[in-house]
Amino acid sequence: MTWQQISITSDKNTAPEISDFFSALGALSVTYMDAEDQPVYEPLPGETKIWGLTKVIALFELNTEPELIKTVLFAQFKKNILQDWFEEIIQDQTWERAWMEHYHPMKFGESLWVCPTGQEKSEKNTICMVLDPGLAFGTGTHATTALCLEWLATHNLSNKTIIDYGCGSGILAVAALLLGAKQAFAIDIDPQAITATLANAEKNNVQDKIKCYLPEEFSNFEADIVLANILANPLCEMSASIASLVKEKGSLILSGILNEQAGQVSKAYNQHNIQIQTPIKQDDWCRLDGTKKIN
Repeated sequence: MTWQQISITSDKNTAPEISDFFSALGALSVTYMDAEDQPVYEPLPGETKIWGLTKVIALFELNTEPELIKTVLFAQFKKNILQDWFEEIIQDQTWERAWMEHYHPMKFGESLWVCPTGQEKSEKNTICMVLDPGLAFGTGTHATTALCLEWLATHNLSNKTIIDYGCGSGILAVAALLLGAKQAFAIDIDPQAITATLANAEKNNVQDKIKCYLPEEFSNFEADIVLANILANPLCEMSASIASLVKEKGSLILSGILNEQAGQVSKAYNQHNIQIQTPIKQDDWCRLDGTKKIN
């Protein structure tokens, strides 16, 4: 199918109004992109952060008249806050073809492969997890997930119980089970993440060893290893509850943390009897490895 795509750049205060304007005119979807390559850190609960100069991109049906939309848009908003009007016809792409151009088998440590369907690796003394992009975040391509997979692939997980807090696609829980963990408990606030995790567990034949929960359904207990690949602010806010899930002498693995945020996250968990080690860095991100101290 073919679509009409329209984009316009504006300041961060006007961008949400333009988004609403496009939606009122029948846009099928509206997205934001950074127009100045500025970082945006994670928002507070209930907050939406966008860039100082933001590109608003709207997708319309092909029979839409972009010149008419442009005329109405510039009449509605001041011309001095609108920049870089652009329109183009885009062709629909087959989803599988699009992601396969960018997603290939990846190896973590010496023992774990993460591969898309049809590209499985068979290598002596390694485990292959089959995972395709889908409903929830997490394929191993992002540094935050890769750092956690590296930890799992380089530690003995035999007979360990795992809690994957903020499981997304379930990649960490499934990987842990394939690498020898006894049982995994996957938790996420998004029902789609639960669906994705169960599907990926079944795809890798570990569905009998995993249980999935929304947070309000989960009864807390202490596990040998707790992984939380979320973001720095919620990690700090939930430090007491997440730390309480770790057994004495158990391991806590935290990710989704920018390098400059490592100090504040470490401090939050040190207050809850977790001894945090030196951050392990990859690009702009880091992983924090912790151990629950004996009382």
